[in-house]
Parts: sequence; structure tokens; C-alpha cells
Amino acid sequence: MVKRQKISTLCVRGGYAPKNGEPVEVPIIQSTTFKYDDSNEMAALFDLKKEGYFYTRLQNPTNDAVAAKIAALEGGVGCVLTSSGQAANFYAVFNICEAGDHVVASNEIYGGTFNLFGVTMKKLGIDCTFVNPDASEEEIEAAFRPSTKVLFGETISNPGCAVLDIEKFAKIAHRHGVPLIVDNTFATPVNCRPFEWGADIVTHSTTKYMDGTASTVGGAVVDSGNFDWMAHADKYPGLCTPDASYHGLTYVKAFGKKGYITKIVSQLMRDLGSIPAPMNSFILNLGLQSLHLRMAQHCKNARKVAEFLHADPHVAWVHYSDLKDDKYHALQEKYLPQGSCGVMAFGLKGDRDTAVKFMDSLKMINIETHVADSRTCVLHPASHTHRQLTDEQLAAAGIAPDLIRLSVGIEDVDDILDDIKQALLTVQ
Repeated sequence: MVKRQKISTLCVRGGYAPKNGEPVEVPIIQSTTFKYDDSNEMAALFDLKKEGYFYTRLQNPTNDAVAAKIAALEGGVGCVLTSSGQAANFYAVFNICEAGDHVVASNEIYGGTFNLFGVTMKKLGIDCTFVNPDASEEEIEAAFRPSTKVLFGETISNPGCAVLDIEKFAKIAHRHGVPLIVDNTFATPVNCRPFEWGADIVTHSTTKYMDGTASTVGGAVVDSGNFDWMAHADKYPGLCTPDASYHGLTYVKAFGKKGYITKIVSQLMRDLGSIPAPMNSFILNLGLQSLHLRMAQHCKNARKVAEFLHADPHVAWVHYSDLKDDKYHALQEKYLPQGSCGVMAFGLKGDRDTAVKFMDSLKMINIETHVADSRTCVLHPASHTHRQLTDEQLAAAGIAPDLIRLSVGIEDVDDILDDIKQALLTVQ
């Protein structure tokens, strides 16, 4: 039996094993198409009867090598890369939902995902009910309908930094015969592997910690292979009944545990095409090689910053689960014992203008839409990422008007603290 490699080794070596005389780095196959001498061989590829490459919109060797690494990191049977984290969440849900279906989702999720489920997917006939993830199992189950096909949550919510009780959500989902999809972007598989707690599908915005340098936009969908689709075949006809667009092929019967991922590639990528460029996947892979080192430093720096903010008289509150008195500390100790991430939320004593003045006074820390890379950055969600939401929707999503999202980078922590200290002096 081959011993499973540790996370740090998989970050460096997972997904790609060069043969004699081959490059040690995943090569960039920057080509739209692939040449064949035999037309029957290409026909077999189009019929999904043979593995291989014929058009990068569906598969590409560079993309597949990096996807294989992420699958190994999460402990899944397969992964597909997408052009963004938003595309990953859309594909993960749309792969098993159609008009007339229903989704239950935590309200503690990224504003873009909240809008995707609450507005855009409704235009496709897919309804969504948002629930408080801290509610009782009975309250969450009350949101389910006969047409519910998915339960969705984030390991660590963006921007509120709530920690999801994955095991509780998995039990609820499975009692209703649906999969649990968990967005694991902030935790990364270095700090949490949701499959080990019952999640069925994991998504990522690889734009964040996985890339780590703010160089590429991307996403990933990973399947555990654990959900028994055929046991609930009436709920998931797209996976469990013949697909007329592939000569009557039934994905789960033909591909077993890889049926879900195969359907995303062969159907959704074929028709919608949200693929990453091979060059972007190459850059993503460079980031993955140091992910285990960077996450440790992000957490180390963030703990010190959170402790400082927690003790500062200008600060009204701090949400960071590493703090022992944080509401989610017990859940972090269960699911994220090595640390959560570098992102925290806090509020200053004052009003919305106080938050804006503080941010405008920062000299090193960037005000930017991005989060979770090597540089420390800050954002005011109510004014920026969530500004399309009404006050009622902000409250429903757990976004306080004074909430500041701080993403602590891997610079020297004393420099980070010095910048925060001088900015706080301007709001006295």
C-alpha cells in the first residue's frame, strides 16, 4: 500500500511526476487544440470513450496537472479548474440543479456568491433560501423543500470570519439526501479538509491563498467521490439518466465516482467555457508550491494583529476565531487546529465614516478589493464588495456597516502593526 504523502509534499510535488528527461516544472501547453493522425481516435475522444486532449476548452495538460494537485490536497477523486471562483461556485451548483430546483445556503458567505444564488440563479429558475449557520439543526432543516438539491456554506466566511460547523451541515444535508458543498477558499486544505468532516464537494477561489501573489484569477471544484448519486437518482437526473447530448451516456454509470466532475467538464465546460488559460494554471501552481509555508506565516502574523486590535481602546470588536473569547473559537479548535487564515473582521468605535478615515490613513496597507495574498490589505465591505446590497440584505448577510475586513499578509508583523497604530491615531 502506497503511503499518502503529507500536505507539504503534495503542495510541492502533487499532480505531476516528470519522467526521465522531462521538465521538473509543469510545462505550459499554451495551445487551443491538439493534432491526431486518426479521425476515429478523435471520434472516440468526443464520445468520452477514450481519455486525451483535443480542445483546451474541455481539457488541457497544464490545467489538468494543477487540478490533480488540488484534488490530492483536498483528498478528492477529481477536480476541474475554472476561470474564477465565481465560476467554480456556479458550476458546482448548476451541475446538479436546473429550473424548478432549490438551494439552501448559509447567509455567511461572500457577497458575490450571495448575489449569485439570491439574484442571478433565480433568473435561471433556481431558488435559494438563506439560513443562519449558527441556527439549530431544526431551524436549518425547516428551509428544505422537496426540490432542494444542495446545501452550501463557507469554511470561514467572507467577510464575517464565521467558522462553519461542517459536521452539522453535512448531517443535515445527508438526512435530506443532498450533497454539502463547502467553499474552502480562506482555510485552504492546509488548514482544513472539509471532506474529512462529511462535505461532499469543495470549491475554491484559487485567486486567493492558493495563488498567493494576486497574479491570476481562477477557481476550482473538487469532488470527494463519496456522495451516492444513484441512491437519489430521482433528484439528480442529469447525472443518473442518459444525456442525449452524449448519445445516451449516463455519467455516474459510465464514470462512477468521477461522474460529477466528468459532467462539469464534458457538459458545462463544453457549453459555457469558463476555463483558465494554461499560463494562469502554471502561475497558480507556483503559488501552490509554497502554500503550506505561507499559510503558517499568515496565521502567525494575524494572531498578533488580532490580539493587538482586541486590546486597543479604539476598537469596538474583533472577529477572529484564533482569539480565545471569539464566538467561533471552539469550532476552530475542532476544524482548524493549526489556525484559521490571515483574514479578520473588526469594527472601530464610531460610525461608517470612522472606518473610512482609518483606511484612508493607512500608508503601507493597501485598500483593495482583493483579499488573501502576500500583501496586507483592507476593505470596507458595506462601501465596496457588498455595496449592491440593501441595509436589510447586509444585515441578512451578517455585514455590519462598520465592518472592516483586514487581510494580514506575510510582511514583517511589526511593520504591519506600525501602520495600523499610526492610522488609529487619526480616529481618536
